Amino acid sequence: MKWNEAVLSLKSYQPGKSTDEVKKLYGLEKITKLASNENPFGCSEKVKESVRNSTHSFAIYPDGYATMLREAVAKHTGVKETQLIFGNGSDENIQIISRSLLGSGKNTVMATGTFSQYRHNATLEGAEIREVPHIDGAHDLEGMLKVIDEKTAVVWLCTPNNPTGKYISEQDLVSFIEKVPEDVLIVLDEAYCEYATAEDYPRTNQWINKYKNLIILRTFSKIYGLASFRVGYGLADEDIIQKLDPSREPFNVNTFAQNIAIVALEDQAFIEKCKEENQKGLKRYYEFCNKENLAYYPSQGNFIFIHFKQDADVVFQYLLERGYIARSGKSFGFPNSLRVTIGSTEENEGMINAIKTFLNEAEAPSDSLL
Repeated sequence: MKWNEAVLSLKSYQPGKSTDEVKKLYGLEKITKLASNENPFGCSEKVKESVRNSTHSFAIYPDGYATMLREAVAKHTGVKETQLIFGNGSDENIQIISRSLLGSGKNTVMATGTFSQYRHNATLEGAEIREVPHIDGAHDLEGMLKVIDEKTAVVWLCTPNNPTGKYISEQDLVSFIEKVPEDVLIVLDEAYCEYATAEDYPRTNQWINKYKNLIILRTFSKIYGLASFRVGYGLADEDIIQKLDPSREPFNVNTFAQNIAIVALEDQAFIEKCKEENQKGLKRYYEFCNKENLAYYPSQGNFIFIHFKQDADVVFQYLLERGYIARSGKSFGFPNSLRVTIGSTEENEGMINAIKTFLNEAEAPSDSLL
């Protein structure tokens, strides 16, 4: 077989073990999964009702233009319908961007310890990858600017960043964007933006009218609780959308997903409630970590990144065998850290108690991320 070298150099995405698999493996009756930043409160009751009452035909192709969803998102975000692109989750939009702009002889700039699909897709397209180390869990914007050159095609910014939860302030983000050459596409991945509460967290919808080299990615998989439906979208200048669209599969967002996303948008009271509960959960973890002398990054997402004074996989395995699934930081380049999704009050307390038991059985943790 004449495989592309890029394909052979990569491993396929490795999802965590399913709850049923963990139950069977360790003889457990209950599993608490706090590994994938899913919404612990599920989705809006209006969404569930819509699913139950759905009468759509299975034999008809989806609307390839996502007309009704496009209208709803345009109204919600305050942009033009022609300034939107939809994908099978943000993953596909990242793939579309990479396919459209990256290739041999080009490079792309990103932080280390960020969403893995930026690097994955750049590798598939044969582009040079320039990674700039974090500064205390945050993007080193000045460092990223320094490695941009005439062959740079795409710069990736994840804010709040996955897995650290750190965000880029409005002032810092504007300063960065205005220094990036106009022929370099800036991808602003805001998958967790609805959770952010920082006063200087930027509200960027209208920025696409000023910055013609900016695309903002959003998703229905996180706070909207629609991860299994796979709906993501991008906001950008019309010229960017027109040039990206040929790389999009023709019927990439299925009929059910399009209609369910519309219903989810209508229930903003549910979104606000989830945001409030997430803040309560974060506060509880902060209190616990401070008490136990565990270092962590303050988060603007629905997860917290905690540092332990030993191999993250050891902590992960200990929790797993007790029915608590988190995410080891090793895959992100943080060998001693664990990412924990903020759950319900009951789930948070269970995870905290399990970590506390682990700490009691291990040596005292470090108070530094260094």
